[in-house]
Amino acid sequence: MRTIRHRAVAAAATALIASLALTACGSGDTADAMKNTGAAAASSSTPPADQQTPTDNEQQTPADQISGDGGNGGSGNTGTTSKGTSGGGTTAKDTTTKDTSAEAPARGTACTGDNAKVKVSQVSRPINHLLLTVTNTGGKNCDAYYAPALRFDDAQAPTQVNEDSQPQAVVTLAPGQSAYASVALGGDGSPDIPVEQLIIHFPGRDNQGSVGSSYGPITLPAGTMISDTTSVSYWQANMADALIW
Repeated sequence: MRTIRHRAVAAAATALIASLALTACGSGDTADAMKNTGAAAASSSTPPADQQTPTDNEQQTPADQISGDGGNGGSGNTGTTSKGTSGGGTTAKDTTTKDTSAEAPARGTACTGDNAKVKVSQVSRPINHLLLTVTNTGGKNCDAYYAPALRFDDAQAPTQVNEDSQPQAVVTLAPGQSAYASVALGGDGSPDIPVEQLIIHFPGRDNQGSVGSSYGPITLPAGTMISDTTSVSYWQANMADALIW
C-alpha cells in the first residue's frame, strides 16, 4: 500500500510538472504572438518614408505645387505668379503683360480753318510787309505746321516760302494762343500787282498739300500790291521773329 501511494504521489507530481511546463510554453507563445502582432500593427501604421506627411516646418504651399516652364503658367503673354496673402499662405495669380511696342506715337492736330482764325495786318516796319496772326479758337492744342500757303485773288500758284525762316520747332498753340508769319510783298523787287483778297491754306504734319478747311477770303488793306517775288515766312512763336523776314 505504501508503494502504491508513493507511485500515485509521483504520478501526480509528474502531471503537475508537465502542466506547469505546458502553461509556461503557452504563455511564451502567447507573448511572442502578441509581440509579433504589435510589430505588424506598428509596421502597417507607419507608411514608407516617401509617403510620410511632412512636418509642420516642411508643409507644402499651393505655390510649391504650381507647374510651369520658366515661371510661366501658359503660352503667349499670360504668366502665372505666386502672390503672398495676409494669412501667411500663397495663392496663384494670373497676370497678363500688355505689349505696347506696336503703339504709334501721338500725332498733333494741325491748326486749320476749322479750329483757328487768321487776321491780316499792315505794318510800317519793315516796309512792304503784311503780318499774319493765326489764333487757336478750338478747345485743345493745335500745331501751326510749316508756313501758310497763300493765294492772292485768282493766282494760279501759292506764294513762295522763305525757307530761311524755318524755326527750330513746330509752334504749338494752346486754346487762345497765336502764332505769326510775315509776308514780304516786294520780295527782291517792288510790288506792282494790285490784289484785294487772300485765302490761306494750312499744311499738315507731312507738308504734303493742305489739310482741313482753308481760311478766307480775307479782304486786304486798300492799296495792297504784291510782286512776282512775294514770299511768306514760317509760322513763328512771336511777332518780332516773324517780322525779321
